[in-house]
Amino acid sequence: MKKFFLKTFGCQMNKSDSERIAGVLLHAGLDPVPEPQQADVLIFNTCCVRKHAEDRLLGNVNSLKRLKNKKRKVIIAIGGCFAQKQKEEVFTLMPHVDLVFGTHNISHLPRLISAAQKNSHKVCEILESCDALPHKLPVKRDSKFFGWVPVSIGCNNFCSYCVVPYVRGREVSLPLEQIKVDVGKFVSHGGKEITLLGQNVNSYGRDFYGESRFDQLLKELGSVEGLERIRFTTSHPKDLNDRIIDAISIQSKICEHVHLPIQAGSDRVLKLMNRGYSGSDYLQIVEKIREKIPECSLSTDIMVGFPGEREEDFERTLDMVDEVRFEQAFTFIYSPREGTPALNLPDQVPEASKKERFLRLVELQDKITWEINKSLVGRRFKVLTEGIAKKDKQMLFGRTRTGKVVNFPASDISIGTTVEVRIVKALKKSLLGEVC
Repeated sequence: MKKFFLKTFGCQMNKSDSERIAGVLLHAGLDPVPEPQQADVLIFNTCCVRKHAEDRLLGNVNSLKRLKNKKRKVIIAIGGCFAQKQKEEVFTLMPHVDLVFGTHNISHLPRLISAAQKNSHKVCEILESCDALPHKLPVKRDSKFFGWVPVSIGCNNFCSYCVVPYVRGREVSLPLEQIKVDVGKFVSHGGKEITLLGQNVNSYGRDFYGESRFDQLLKELGSVEGLERIRFTTSHPKDLNDRIIDAISIQSKICEHVHLPIQAGSDRVLKLMNRGYSGSDYLQIVEKIREKIPECSLSTDIMVGFPGEREEDFERTLDMVDEVRFEQAFTFIYSPREGTPALNLPDQVPEASKKERFLRLVELQDKITWEINKSLVGRRFKVLTEGIAKKDKQMLFGRTRTGKVVNFPASDISIGTTVEVRIVKALKKSLLGEVC
């Protein structure tokens, strides 16, 4: 088995896991290929947070039946959160799959692939806890300049709609000194920007010290010579304390952008969600951020149609969006998940109501984002160049420190270079600029 194809579904943590899957397979002597038809092993690193991700997975894998019939020896492997949750049932849902592995046993993948190949029978291995933390695995990064850096795995929050604690396990922090070493290695090979990852990144260190030490981690990483930018995701409002806000305001390498999921504006719905804060708590955090970091941008996650959500609850969410004025919101319709408390809540919201509310929310947020973008025309920003623009190959794109995507024409600028760009035009989702 010499060639592998890897496709990733889901969040940034899944993307980080896929970099380690690729690292483990490269270390074992396999080479990546861009197309499924070229591969001896096809690996799907999956998500199960929402039904949409599961539907996409089933569509992708079922489309490979013809390939499997043509190339009998090809191995199709399903890993990640969907595999961790469904276990052997994956073989019932997709009979042409050969191998199922979970979120905790990436290090075993070469052995599992070999077993599936040699024995010509289906292989399933799902561990309940991690036997090799991310920093112990080889990694093949997608980018030389931008790196995902897990600082913790798992989650202890148990929001009533979420399967993550069940498929990722309890929260485990990685050693601070090891994180710093890994970041130093990344920078020594040309890395410029890191994004610190955790299911609840700002509770980092609680299992070691009994309290969050995320502010200490930020300060330590801020001293890594050669590192230009630090980002982090995802923050939980109940754990974003004053020390973290102070660290962002003081450390020049930490970008002025906080992703702070609110999920709903109604206190009643937040309580049903088991989020651990109220709408007024959230607004107090926003006030502190804007007082200490005036240029800070805020993005969020919002769920529509949670069981029991009434029209007045949804209107409170709209009020909150209007009051905070997020620069960006990732909006979702509630997706029932097997094994979560929310599945059995009464007063499930009709699909028509969910969709109608969702469209109203998107319309409001698009209006706010558009207004914010227009206010930036004429201003200058430092932009770290990330690559060639998707829609125009003659343009490059990068992000401001506040997370705004800027497209700009520049044929003589290298990826990974920081340039000063003046905004010349606002678009609904991004900005157009020119190099100063």
